[in-house]
Amino acid sequence: MATNRTNSKATNKPGGKSGKRNAAAERRAKIEEARRKERARDRRNRILTIAACMVVLAATVGGGWWLWASTDGDDPATPPAGEASEIEGVQTWDELGRNHVEGQVDYPMNPPAGGDHAQAWMNCDADVYETEIANENAVHSLEHGAVWVTYNDAAAEADIATLSERVSATSYTLMSPKPDQESPIVLTAWGNQLALDTADDPRVETFFNTFVQGAQTPEPGAACTGGLTE
Repeated sequence: MATNRTNSKATNKPGGKSGKRNAAAERRAKIEEARRKERARDRRNRILTIAACMVVLAATVGGGWWLWASTDGDDPATPPAGEASEIEGVQTWDELGRNHVEGQVDYPMNPPAGGDHAQAWMNCDADVYETEIANENAVHSLEHGAVWVTYNDAAAEADIATLSERVSATSYTLMSPKPDQESPIVLTAWGNQLALDTADDPRVETFFNTFVQGAQTPEPGAACTGGLTE
């Protein structure tokens, strides 16, 4: 009788082999459930990523088509070649040479608005020259982001004084007489030029604000000192 009671207690003791098997099965089930949720989350993330990429691609393609359509040459809103849309009357030139050369250069516009030029630049740190300067040195100043103000004998003395005062107060500008130009006053930056009759034209302010060290500058930040002074 004593022996039978001992065996019965051993058989019903908690934590036996059967209990251990059940605990292990539960752990495996929990691990599998966690892995299943992780796989589902990964699938959702991949789907969201693909969808976002498709939206970006569609926007890029659509934007490129709109840009092509809006810049097509047949669009009447497209400004004619050779004229800037930001400032009325500004003439523009592209693909201007930038080689350093010796001697005189035959420029297609007067005053020149860019092209091959001399190795030395004219000082353009608010410099006002009383006599005519060489085109080739002035063009080098334009390459550095300067605005060049020129005038001929038709310009009024008061306008010359007004422009001289403005240039004298503005870095990256220079001014000189240009007797053979057609308009009384001309403002020139690299690839851009505006002909004027008077200095009180409101476009003077806009031209200076736009082109003094403006986006057109081939060599932004290049010096306007250390060049020629006469």
